Amino acid sequence: MDGKNRKDIYPGLEVDIILKKDQRSGALTRGIVDRLLTSAPYHSRGIKVRLEDGQVGRVAEIIEED
Repeated sequence: MDGKNRKDIYPGLEVDIILKKDQRSGALTRGIVDRLLTSAPYHSRGIKVRLEDGQVGRVAEIIEED
């Protein structure tokens, strides 16, 4: 699932994000959501979040829980 809808993302969720410095390469960083930084209900490039380790980026993929 992509991370473009705010309603799908919440603190504690495992996600892959794209950091600002990785936008050109598209490299993904995996982590746990600490805070949502985008207030809009939808963002075309992904909802911006802060991970528990402090990194900030836009959600590229939500990791499905089995």
